[in-house]
Amino acid sequence: MATTHGVVQIHSAPSALCPHVEWAVGGVVGVPIQLSWTPQPAERASYRAEYAWTGPVGSSARLASALKGWQRLRFEVTEQASATSEGVRYSYTPALGIFHATTGLHGDVMVNEQRLKLALAREALGGRSLHDAVADLLGTAWDDELEVFRQAGEGGDVRWLHQVV
Repeated sequence: MATTHGVVQIHSAPSALCPHVEWAVGGVVGVPIQLSWTPQPAERASYRAEYAWTGPVGSSARLASALKGWQRLRFEVTEQASATSEGVRYSYTPALGIFHATTGLHGDVMVNEQRLKLALAREALGGRSLHDAVADLLGTAWDDELEVFRQAGEGGDVRWLHQVV
């Protein structure tokens, strides 16, 4: 079974939810975990944490599924590409729900050719503008909502997942 690495970034969680987040992540990775929670200045009475994980390919989907749907929880889960799979990113906010994207080597969102062709065809038939459709494909609304929470965490510890060879 192929393994990969990734990161779970909890951008905001109310204190009462923090132990449940640890339990959910630990259940997916197969070991009990204890996160280092720090105050999230972007939202009153909330906390942030991150966890670097190693596991089977597809663990990011299981992590995102375990965390989605909780009120006031905002998170991102990334999974690095492996020899058998592409990288992925999941973003979640209570207002927008879940966003999933395939990512390239440097974390860029990769959009499938067929999805772009569909966006062009819909615009040609009088549907949404190509600009709006591409923004949806790239997860712009999630990035816009999460950016304030990402910025509020600057200055925290930097953790390297693995050495590049």
